[in-house]
Amino acid sequence: MPRLEIAADGFRLDDRPFRIVSGALHYFRVHPEQWADRLHKARLLGLNTVETYVPWNLHAPRRGEFRLDGGLDLPRFLDLAAAEGLYVLLRPGPYICAEWEGGGLPPWLLAEEGIALRSRDPRFLRAVDEYLGVLLPPLLSRLGSRGGPVLAVQLENEYGAYGQDPGYLAELAGLLRRHGVDVPLFTCDQPADLARGSLEGVLSTVNLGSKVEAGLTELRAHLPEGPLMCSEFWIGWFDRWGGPHTVRGPEDAAADLDRLLAAGASVNIYMFHGGTNFGFTNGANDKGTYRPTVTSYDYDALLDEAGDPTAKYAAFREVLAKYGPVPDGPVPAPGAKLDHGPVELTDSAPLFEYTDFLGGPVEGDRPLTMEQLGQDFGFVLYETRLAARGPAVLSVEHVRDRAQVFVDGQPVGVLERESHEHALSFTVPRPGARLSVLVENQGRVNYGPGIHDRKGLLGRVLVNGLAPERWTSRALPLDDPADLAGLPFGAFDPMAPPVGPAFHRGYADIDEPADGFLALPGWTKGNVWINGFALGRYWSRGAQATLYVPAPVLRAGRNEITVLELHASATRTVELRDRPDLGRTED
Repeated sequence: MPRLEIAADGFRLDDRPFRIVSGALHYFRVHPEQWADRLHKARLLGLNTVETYVPWNLHAPRRGEFRLDGGLDLPRFLDLAAAEGLYVLLRPGPYICAEWEGGGLPPWLLAEEGIALRSRDPRFLRAVDEYLGVLLPPLLSRLGSRGGPVLAVQLENEYGAYGQDPGYLAELAGLLRRHGVDVPLFTCDQPADLARGSLEGVLSTVNLGSKVEAGLTELRAHLPEGPLMCSEFWIGWFDRWGGPHTVRGPEDAAADLDRLLAAGASVNIYMFHGGTNFGFTNGANDKGTYRPTVTSYDYDALLDEAGDPTAKYAAFREVLAKYGPVPDGPVPAPGAKLDHGPVELTDSAPLFEYTDFLGGPVEGDRPLTMEQLGQDFGFVLYETRLAARGPAVLSVEHVRDRAQVFVDGQPVGVLERESHEHALSFTVPRPGARLSVLVENQGRVNYGPGIHDRKGLLGRVLVNGLAPERWTSRALPLDDPADLAGLPFGAFDPMAPPVGPAFHRGYADIDEPADGFLALPGWTKGNVWINGFALGRYWSRGAQATLYVPAPVLRAGRNEITVLELHASATRTVELRDRPDLGRTED
């Protein structure tokens, strides 16, 4: 059985010297029918291991629920890796960062007022204990100690960048051991954070993207003996809405990989294949200004978002061949692509007319947060009545994250967290006019103290300095394809287009499914589903201009495309293309 040992002179596997040469591949960012393809390309590169995080928030969308089905069938992913001859580094969190919604922490934790995440708060540790208690039993047979592929398990994630409490890390280590994890544990931190993020008796590893010699020197100073390992060797980066598409040259990244391997270090390439933040799953950063991450997690990785090898794949393969065996044969060829062209969306359904199909109202004396409504992703619609006609100012203490404001169904403005906006003026046309505020969760903060990121309208919400006495809060998670399918769409009337957010639907006839990219030129902002599968968000702000469409989402024959446009569109068509457009890069 493949038992990994941590010796003074490095890793040993089955009592032989062993170097971990790994690549990051997140099963939850890849369609499950494409897992085997991505794993096969990892082995062809010359990797002996793959790494994956585990997103607690997807596996446990509600407290007391747990999913290991479909795209969350982690045991199947581990078995496929083993069948490909690959070992696995497992990173179950509870916090994962990963530019993932909330760093993987389930939002129902935030329904607890005052809870301290990533701490010894008994409420947090009790929830982590429950999580590990259902996650780990199906995985124990996949541990290397029992003949499976999982060589090691990570403890927390870059904790040194967040806190400094070895007691917290010790509690987590104890939970992992109590629930049956008997393979080595490891921590990972950036060089400056190693001391704060480490735990005695647990292997420390370092994360870096450059300055290899300095980073390894810092690790060796912290860890006088034992294996040197870079658990995240950043070879690209993620993108945010409104920013450029970030790239890193293949030669530069390959040269740093060469430096790592020449120093005798083990490595996990982050990312080998990035994949996609399907649906509403992207995270965000807030270092003074809120910045949501885009739908694509291409990351300028070795495999692009569609799983095709990039120039970086070939460059890394050449470096890996200097240090170990690489399978014979050429670099894998790109997969087939779909070039369907324009698709007209002929039907529409105004959102405000059909909210009862999507969620029920909750009455209260103030707006309720998403977490109080038991909601994870999507939107909340807040409504109240305005007492008097005339000029009005709506002021909101905290907009989380983007609020579209309507009076009697007519749009009067937008408040954006990203732009630090808190107030909006408008004219009330009549006493008793309906004020509607549609708030989008654009992604919970995934890094730093901002992870306590509750969504909706928070704090004081005033109209002309006074708090309305009654509100309705309506959760619109848009997470059930049956809800969208049940909407009473009608034929689009160009003489009476919908005002405000609306769903639009059309059909594409396809002979043979293949990977494609959906472009929405002329559309403003919203979300897209194909055959009920949530592709993700689009925004004319860019940089990303296309959404990846995995071939398994499509079928031969008729395919339904549904778009939720939050503002307005200058066209009725979308386009299925054969190549991506992730936007401009920095000069």
